[in-house]
Amino acid sequence: MARVAPSERLVSPGRRLEAEVGLARARLDDLTAERQAIIEVSGAAVPDDEHDAEGSTIGFERARVSALTEAARAHLAELVEGMARLDAGSYGRCDACGQAISPERLDAIPAARHCLACSGSRSRHRLRPSPPVVG
Repeated sequence: MARVAPSERLVSPGRRLEAEVGLARARLDDLTAERQAIIEVSGAAVPDDEHDAEGSTIGFERARVSALTEAARAHLAELVEGMARLDAGSYGRCDACGQAISPERLDAIPAARHCLACSGSRSRHRLRPSPPVVG
């Protein structure tokens, strides 16, 4: 995925987010065009993957592009939410603890909602195995 040039990092967070939104929209447009091309190549009928030598390849490509499209939509939504936080005056503050998110983290993840400490504790919590069900 393309990133904003280092010189762009020196501009305001609003301009940085706008640039990232532009990149995300372009990526989504590219994926939409790729998906449309796959549909045109494969025709309207769903291929019989089991008996069609090209069916599994087309099916795989369709699934790949669909997954990438969903990820691109989610990324774009995060960036738009970041712009809303900027407008509300809460951009750069952790949603969990209220502390400032480091400039380095915002540089790496412009739409970050959590500081590194809170993000790490959230990740550890998700990775913790559930207790066994006794019953």
